[in-house]
Amino acid sequence: MTAAPAQTETPPGTPPGAKAPAAPDRAARRAERKLRKLSEQDTVPYGMRPTRAGRIGRAVLLTVAALVTIFPFYAMVVLSLKPSAAVEFPGSLLPWPLTGEAYDTVMNAQDVPRWLFNTLIYSVVSVVGVLLLASLAGYAFAKKRFPGRETMFWSFLSMVMVPYHVTMIPTFAMIAKLGGVDTYWGLIVPTLANAQAVFLMRQFIQGLPDELFEAARLDGCNEWQIFYRIVLPLLKPILATLGVFVFLWHWNDFLWPLVIGQSTDMRTLTVGIASLQQQNVPLNVVLSGSVIAFVPIFAAYMVGQRYFTEGVTASGIKG
Repeated sequence: MTAAPAQTETPPGTPPGAKAPAAPDRAARRAERKLRKLSEQDTVPYGMRPTRAGRIGRAVLLTVAALVTIFPFYAMVVLSLKPSAAVEFPGSLLPWPLTGEAYDTVMNAQDVPRWLFNTLIYSVVSVVGVLLLASLAGYAFAKKRFPGRETMFWSFLSMVMVPYHVTMIPTFAMIAKLGGVDTYWGLIVPTLANAQAVFLMRQFIQGLPDELFEAARLDGCNEWQIFYRIVLPLLKPILATLGVFVFLWHWNDFLWPLVIGQSTDMRTLTVGIASLQQQNVPLNVVLSGSVIAFVPIFAAYMVGQRYFTEGVTASGIKG
């Protein structure tokens, strides 16, 4: 008894009796990719096409730049995992022997968890506050009409040209009179008015079509509903982009937390790590604290990387 020959399925729309087209083999696909690559090269002027030596030189240059960029992080991690001993170069940069005693010392310290908690509060609350206030102000400056709008906006934007150190002393004096020294609100509130964030929000919202807002008003939406249901969903890329920038700025901020945090319990991680260097703490312990401070920054970027790229592409960080 012979087995019936296997029937091949014909794609929809094939006339009866016609043979199904043969699946492209590997050689055909390779030839198709080669033709596509050649057609893409035709769009580049001949004089601008990179030579073989140019491609090799570019690869070497990018490799050297990558190694130079990665080396400080490698040295920080390796030295933080070394035993407490004198640092000798280049022997101390070899990835052996390794130990985690410095991280145990840091995490078991009395002040470091408190500093880490303060930094998280400072960074996360500031990100939420800056994004909320900047999006509201950007929407008002971009789509609302009121007297003195342009004058108010450019006056607010002129804060960018004022050095931070000029306004720090009067800001501290005002916060001190209000009792905000060694408090979370005194640490956070002065940093919420971010002129750059408002400017970027305004530029992004100005590109949104007015027909969206007119249609929402015809449907009976008030201003808060328009902002919540239309503006905020469209602002996701730029919110993620600004969120990463604001988080990095607050996490690495040193001067204002140093000024406003008078006691040890109100120090942030950057201020606390700097104070460890004045207490003759071993280098591996200081670097392990730096690694711990770096991990949340890297994690925040990885989480918002997709939106960060979309935000940079959509807005172009343009003026």
